[in-house]
Amino acid sequence: MNNPSGFIIINKPLGITSHDVIDKLRKITGLKKIGHAGTLDPFATGVLICAIGREATREISWFVKMDKEYEAEIRLGAASDTYDRTGAIINYELSITNYELDNIKSILKGFVGKQKQVPPMYSAKKVGGKKLYQLARAGKEIKRQPAEIEIYNIELLKYKWPFLNIKVKCSSGTYIRSLAHDIGQKLGSGAYLNELKRIAVGDFNIDQAIDLKNLDKNNWSDFVFLIK
Repeated sequence: MNNPSGFIIINKPLGITSHDVIDKLRKITGLKKIGHAGTLDPFATGVLICAIGREATREISWFVKMDKEYEAEIRLGAASDTYDRTGAIINYELSITNYELDNIKSILKGFVGKQKQVPPMYSAKKVGGKKLYQLARAGKEIKRQPAEIEIYNIELLKYKWPFLNIKVKCSSGTYIRSLAHDIGQKLGSGAYLNELKRIAVGDFNIDQAIDLKNLDKNNWSDFVFLIK
């Protein structure tokens, strides 16, 4: 295949930005026109669908609108200004250091369904032409309009204080960091997102994803697929 235009599913590693992935793909492919469908924070891993070539980047919104599925680890008993482990952590002084499993399940169940979610200040969402995280870094906090989202299912994977592990299937535009924060608010314990792995975008899952370290200039085109 000579300079194919299509899509490739990357398993984004820990510690780099989604844009870093694009830069690496540009070096591997020799192509400049590359984009991705949905940012993952540096501390997050998992499915990052990338468009290779001009024709594919024009159709990238097809993936952006798809439902997402995540595995998340939430740290209870503390809060963060970024709603995740990378921010300034505030530990709560709690009279209890554990919660009954039934209480946890009841709280999680309450988040399933259509709802309005307030995006975190530390996010790439734009307000008035500026990204929220740019305002946050300048020490500004503004009122954010809640967005309509839907959480289809929350599965409790593991709970051992202070860590809560869940699997979430949700609509595009859902912030798992906000979900973690909101769970902490409902429990009264505080909470922030400690780990995040995106395991699916639509019907495309982590088993189909390739590690960047396994791509090179000779084999990358073997992993490109089309949607037509």
